[in-house]
Amino acid sequence: MSDRTPKRIAAGNWKMNGLSAELAEAEALAAAFPAPAASVLLCPPATLLAPMAQALAGSAIGLGGQDCHAAEKGAHTGDIAALMLADAGAGHVILGHSERRAHHGETDAQVAAKLRAAWAAGLTGIVCLGETAAERAAGRTLEVVGAQLAGSLPPGATAANTVIAYEPVWAIGSGQTPTPEEIVEVHAFLRQNAPDPAISLLYGGSVNPGNAAQIFAIAGVDGALVGGASLKAVDFGAIVTALLAA
Repeated sequence: MSDRTPKRIAAGNWKMNGLSAELAEAEALAAAFPAPAASVLLCPPATLLAPMAQALAGSAIGLGGQDCHAAEKGAHTGDIAALMLADAGAGHVILGHSERRAHHGETDAQVAAKLRAAWAAGLTGIVCLGETAAERAAGRTLEVVGAQLAGSLPPGATAANTVIAYEPVWAIGSGQTPTPEEIVEVHAFLRQNAPDPAISLLYGGSVNPGNAAQIFAIAGVDGALVGGASLKAVDFGAIVTALLAA
């Protein structure tokens, strides 16, 4: 694989799930994939980052945070800085997830500011984009995704510091997925408009062991950002296996 070929990535977003007992799932995943020919990472809640980093020490599984503040430090009760994520062992951070945009009112400008903070801390940002069901029904998918792409990525985004995840809001946790043609359309649009042609483009939204192979066979899909199916090593492992076989 050349330096200009997008990396294959399987990222698991645990969201607000996971206690210390679930570290065993991360250890099982690491045991199953001692040297995967793709990037595999888990993004647990912040409380598990440091212990998970310790549990996975020496393994090929990477870690990521689920969000960070735009400031390096300061009076921001309840928030977490990018430097804190890095200090806990993270190498990536998810930014602009639709749940953050919807539940916390995050704007594209705020996502861009957080991405700059992530870069400053040496983290790779996984920037999420996606349309709602109403926006897709209105034929505005590319308009919405294009605006999010332009607004959420500041100058300087490259394959070395940024990953883009297309996650249609209506598909997240719903069990529904777009058709292959719909995924191809959005990923082709993102590839054409991404600031670096080597940036990895992930698909997210109800990815599971049953549909992973079909999704990874779609042109332009470099991997997946996986939600609920990443909580169990057996399920996420099946998705990683499908990616490795694609």
